[in-house]
Amino acid sequence: MGLPKIAFTMGDPAGIGPEIIVRMLEAHPEYAGQAQLFIYGIPEVIRDAEKRFCRNPLPPFEMVSATDVKTVHFSDGVLAAECGLAAYQTVAKAAKDALAGRIDAMVTAPVNKAAVNLNGIPFTGHTELVAEICGVKDFAMMQSAGDLRIAFVTTHIALAKVPAACTFDRIVRTTLLLRDAVMAEGIASPRIGVAAINPHAGENGNMGREDEDVVKPAVQHLREQGIQAEGPIPPDTLFIDSTLKKYDGIISMYHDQGHIPFKMLAFDRGVNSTLGLPIIRTSVDHGTAFNIAGKGIADFNSLSEAFRIACRRAESRLKK
Repeated sequence: MGLPKIAFTMGDPAGIGPEIIVRMLEAHPEYAGQAQLFIYGIPEVIRDAEKRFCRNPLPPFEMVSATDVKTVHFSDGVLAAECGLAAYQTVAKAAKDALAGRIDAMVTAPVNKAAVNLNGIPFTGHTELVAEICGVKDFAMMQSAGDLRIAFVTTHIALAKVPAACTFDRIVRTTLLLRDAVMAEGIASPRIGVAAINPHAGENGNMGREDEDVVKPAVQHLREQGIQAEGPIPPDTLFIDSTLKKYDGIISMYHDQGHIPFKMLAFDRGVNSTLGLPIIRTSVDHGTAFNIAGKGIADFNSLSEAFRIACRRAESRLKK
């Protein structure tokens, strides 16, 4: 078995993506001994980042020109349609190559959704784009750091749309995807805590009927299938340390419900994964950080952890 082929996508050129990729590789030359490294994007952008942010040569990697945008003139931290298009096309190219077996996993640096949308592209995030390319409708976002794993019933939608989107089927499917992901890590019978939608889990319907009418039946159905699921649990108690330790995975109903506690607990080492795909995709758990772009101070630990997880999962698949 050869080394797994791991591809980094550059992210938005005006953000911290190119910087954290080259600085991480400079700090971890041993990664070239763990995987065949690829960087997808605009070669000029990566070469420029290397000159600006690195003092030492980078370990060997293959540069893949992955966008119709062959050169881009940008200012650090400034929103630009050209940058958004380049980042979008780069992710799409990597996903298609992974699907075709040309690479074994993709690790994505952050993309700015507003920059992509300036091109008239209805982009809501990596998760949805990669799932669409893979032809998958049953997928979920998971944030993880060590034993902390949070999967999301909904992702990038307005808060006002969350209650209607948290359907019985969606809760069940997301829980099954999380169960499978945890089992793949060697836990035979995962314990899963399911967050409530409303404050105090709705107080028996007095603060909204969703938890009584949708979440409870979904959890009961899961338990009848032999899955150790509990809920709905009020999120203000679910996300405290003593409660989290009871579970191998958590189901969050919407983006900020799970992202806020996750980033408070594990911002510098968190990894975003997409569950339910036929390919391996991991990512940093942060955005383009336009406010610090170009300063050489961005933390690359999340990207480094995303690489390690992608490498481990790719090795596992290659052994099968």
